[in-house]
Amino acid sequence: MKIIIMGCGRVGAQLANSLDAEGHDVTILDIDAYSFDRFLSPEFRGTALLGSGIDEDILRKAEIEKADAFIAVAHGDNRNVMACQMAKHTFRVPKVICRIYDPQRRDLYILLGIDAVSPTTLVAQMLREKLGA
Repeated sequence: MKIIIMGCGRVGAQLANSLDAEGHDVTILDIDAYSFDRFLSPEFRGTALLGSGIDEDILRKAEIEKADAFIAVAHGDNRNVMACQMAKHTFRVPKVICRIYDPQRRDLYILLGIDAVSPTTLVAQMLREKLGA
């Protein structure tokens, strides 16, 4: 699978490292070159591309036209949603997943056809389960 990940923080890098180790064709984008050195494994064989996932030229350089999936896990909800909208509607990527911190926005984006995950909701649920409440 050809997978493009926007955001090379801890989550994006861990996902990129594991997908790459499984043999997928992974491209990871970030606006900070230091993130690649800081978070990607030395064994990472994919492509690390400096630039924004809301820049059409960068997305074309990442070969988004060939992508099977696009995942946005940058720090900002707005940038993640914008990038996912571009991947889904402009480039017709078959699978688009967006991290959204704001649970209320997540529900709205799902209504707009964006597969969205809210770590805020997931962690709250996990903590509640650990609590036993």
